[in-house]
Amino acid sequence: MGKVVLVTGVARRLTGRFVRRIQREPGVDRVIGVDAEPPGHPLGEAEFVRLDIRQPAIGKVLAEHDVDTVVHMDVNGTPLGRGRGGRATVKETNVIGTMQLLGACQKSPTVGRLVVKSTTNVYGSAPRDPAVLTEAMQPKSLPSGGFAKDAVEVEGYVRGFARRRPDVAVAVLRFANILGPGADSPLAEYFSLPVLPTVLGYDPRLQFVHEDDVAEVLRVAALDPAPGTLNSGTFNVAGAGVLLLSQAARRLGKPMVPVLLPAVTWVGQALRGVGVTDFSPEQVRLLTHGRVVDTTQMRETLGFRPRYTTSETFADFARARGPGLLPPDRLARAVDRLAGALAVPRLP
Repeated sequence: MGKVVLVTGVARRLTGRFVRRIQREPGVDRVIGVDAEPPGHPLGEAEFVRLDIRQPAIGKVLAEHDVDTVVHMDVNGTPLGRGRGGRATVKETNVIGTMQLLGACQKSPTVGRLVVKSTTNVYGSAPRDPAVLTEAMQPKSLPSGGFAKDAVEVEGYVRGFARRRPDVAVAVLRFANILGPGADSPLAEYFSLPVLPTVLGYDPRLQFVHEDDVAEVLRVAALDPAPGTLNSGTFNVAGAGVLLLSQAARRLGKPMVPVLLPAVTWVGQALRGVGVTDFSPEQVRLLTHGRVVDTTQMRETLGFRPRYTTSETFADFARARGPGLLPPDRLARAVDRLAGALAVPRLP
């Protein structure tokens, strides 16, 4: 008998991609997809169970299907779609849903592996952060709200579960900003704006991970480890290298509009009011101070090397979104001309 893998949050496209990928593995016998909403994309031969993980019935699903591997993907920063609940619903699914799932896993005699999707947002973004953050580092100040705070709570519950069930291999994957042709994250929405509001005087360093690499690293973590590697622990997941926000804007061919930091909150409220993007406080901090994480553990302990670098990930995303208001080369020349026009002439 092969593995029986249960995956939560399958109504999201990224999770659907992983479900279709994992079921092709020769060591996987069955895949059970769980979500409160039916997916709008194919799940291959996976069996879909419509269930809200906030309900205790998730324990029955584990027992009925003799699940041995759980991949918890239902931890997200935004609702699945407009009109499907706001921030309160998202938080309940992230935190209460995780608690229910872990409680069911704790009682299950068959579950032997747990993989949890997390985020590098748990480190926050602060002016005095180290240049590169490792998994062992604590943030200068814990996130005070939003998705980042949810992820911190989720990881705390997962650590508690790991102490109570030391026989279960637990992997927490902290993903950098996920991009790609099908990305639907808040940052993808931000980069889809015709003009990019930025914080005056700041040019943050950013990291990205391609959605294809997300599906692949989840596969690696969910299966038996390769010789010399481990699939348990906490791992930062990001493509190699960094991009400055100004570089990203030029590659998109989009002008930036610098805004004074005190006015950024007002800009975010205006954008949310017209339904353009989720310009949350944690995203504002990221676009102010940036964030770069170390991926040594991902490469050396987990044994995974992303196919795409940060730069290549962003290039693939940019190709899918089409040209901006100006081609990148024309935008660069326009910026140079503007800088020259604004230069203060020297007095004779």
